Amino acid sequence: MTRTLYLFCSAAPPVFEVAGAIEAAQSRGWDVCLGLTPTAAQWLADSLDGLAALTGHPVRYAYGMPGQPEPWPRADVMLFAPATFNSLNEWALGLTAKFTVGALAQGLGCGVPTVVVPCFDDAYARHPAFGTSVATLRTAGATVLYGTEADPRPEPGAFPWAAALDAVEGAPWVPGRI
Repeated sequence: MTRTLYLFCSAAPPVFEVAGAIEAAQSRGWDVCLGLTPTAAQWLADSLDGLAALTGHPVRYAYGMPGQPEPWPRADVMLFAPATFNSLNEWALGLTAKFTVGALAQGLGCGVPTVVVPCFDDAYARHPAFGTSVATLRTAGATVLYGTEADPRPEPGAFPWAAALDAVEGAPWVPGRI
């Protein structure tokens, strides 16, 4: 059975490595669907067609029109990496103006296992909203890889794609939740 991973990315420098992350997920047997925040889509504008070809699915960064068919298969697991301070807080608050945040909110509400890897300056992590948002998301069932012994924070300049995919592999998935 094919497993479907929704990979959502915010506009942080590791988004430029997303093709390698997709290939790594595919090598583990995942069918990957890529969703980007609008700014991440702008950053990757020249690569969107290639990323769609790599995944075999349209890259999404905006909501579809009502009545349009769903272009992606149902998600088994979701990975939000890199997750910026802004997008993570929007998600925790249920502010779903962005397609990626709306899909994450819906998936979490439907019980889709979700892994989150924050990516921002440590000064943002000291802001009180961040701790509240992490607690909210963890209470809702998300696995937030930050501030625990499972925290994959790498050496400066490296993003923990492999650790994120390991966490996805360990998620208790049930086929086709959303």
